[in-house]
Amino acid sequence: MQGRFAFFNGQIVPIEDAKISVRTHALNYGTGCFEGIRGYWNPDERQMLVFKLREHYERFLQNCRIICIDLPYSADDLVEITLDLLRHEGYETDAYIRPLAYKADEVIGVRLHNLTDGLAIFATPFGRYVEAEEGARVMVSSWRRIDDNMIPARGKITGAYINSAFAKTEALRNGFDEAIVLNANGHVSEGSAENIFVVRHGVVSTPPVTDNILEGITREVVIELCRDVLHTTVEERSIDRSELYVADEIFFTGTGVQIAAIVEVDERRIGTGAMGPVVRQLRDLYFDVVRGRVARYRHWCTPVYATTMPAAAALAEAAAVTP
Repeated sequence: MQGRFAFFNGQIVPIEDAKISVRTHALNYGTGCFEGIRGYWNPDERQMLVFKLREHYERFLQNCRIICIDLPYSADDLVEITLDLLRHEGYETDAYIRPLAYKADEVIGVRLHNLTDGLAIFATPFGRYVEAEEGARVMVSSWRRIDDNMIPARGKITGAYINSAFAKTEALRNGFDEAIVLNANGHVSEGSAENIFVVRHGVVSTPPVTDNILEGITREVVIELCRDVLHTTVEERSIDRSELYVADEIFFTGTGVQIAAIVEVDERRIGTGAMGPVVRQLRDLYFDVVRGRVARYRHWCTPVYATTMPAAAALAEAAAVTP
């Protein structure tokens, strides 16, 4: 099942009507930015909950500023548009929401200024991003991470993801599940499209934003859960490649990957070679949090449906009782 609708040119339209030309600037030059947002279906409540929805749109608008995109919408506007789109879809399953801002003119010439800005949003049912999320085998890529003075890694800029694609394809073609990418200084940056954490001697470490990583929303959530619930020390610091080989546990985080355990790096076993206790606790907690089952963090979850019955089910019930 794929999405049936998209927000495009200022309105919700059938997905097949949300089209751009092959001449579109963003297609030719990568002049766009995007977000990845997850909605989680809570079967007990019969409710979809979108995780950190406003925070994602705040980051989205920040990334728009980086590449000179000026949208006529606030974060709150984008939240409401997204909720309306999801109600049109009537999903009763986990879903992935993709907002995309882009340079929409059909012109030749590389630049960011004096161009028309476009916005599209669509949603689709979505499960795992990395299949082996309980025990991923990864390699350190030969490709280095882009630098802030080249293409800002903190922004989800469409053209920048060729860097991620090189690393991911290299890893998959070599028989691994994912890649770890180093920055220009040789420090661990992140996965091909995930933030990374290392557990060693009871301390959880993750690269700082200045090591050319995405300013991950899930990364921030995990740091808070580690400190406030697991009562674990978290350090944001540069991490050397060899630290990966001697770590007790390593894991990826991100909206797509969620929390995925890494059990092998460059054919070296990490810890016991299986998911460790810190990652296991975090995964269990995280999946309860995103489905709204932890009262302390319920405010991170935005409900889609006005009642506990999805729009599609409500319409079906209304039709059944209408004389």
